Amino acid sequence: MDYLHESGVTIYRRRRRRRAIITMTFVVLVLTGTVLYAASYVQGLAGAPAPKAVVNVNCNPNPNIKPREVTLSVYNATGRTGLAAKVATSLEKVGFKVDSVGNDPLGRTILTAGEIRVGPTGAAGAILVAKRLAGLTVVQDRRADATVDIVLGKKFRGLTLPPKASATKKGATPTPKC
Repeated sequence: MDYLHESGVTIYRRRRRRRAIITMTFVVLVLTGTVLYAASYVQGLAGAPAPKAVVNVNCNPNPNIKPREVTLSVYNATGRTGLAAKVATSLEKVGFKVDSVGNDPLGRTILTAGEIRVGPTGAAGAILVAKRLAGLTVVQDRRADATVDIVLGKKFRGLTLPPKASATKKGATPTPKC
């Protein structure tokens, strides 16, 4: 009987080739997973969840607050140059105090009309601002002061006129309780 005998070199080469294939397959799988995760993170499918609205605009805890009592920072999260400066000038004309103007410090791209970022102590000011800037979502963060950040998004169209003060009529709907 004649058996086929393999030399030690042939066995070594076959095992080395098999290890190389297994290693390269593992590396390709890890790189593919990394690219897929990065793409989903950029598109917002992975990572931190999108902020949710925390304040009802129709429910103002302090209805007597005046625009001059609210300090704002206006930020641009779009590619439109000068949008934040234009809106800040308009808000100053209405009576708000504008502290700073620039691009979004968080560097996020906002596809909606925008966000109003505020801490727990600035809810009344955020509601007052939200009535002037239709479509912006009020988002609570962890700041300790009452300043309000306005971040303008891609769908932002402009300021709305403040509602006219009217006497409550008989049968009018009462203001919702907070």
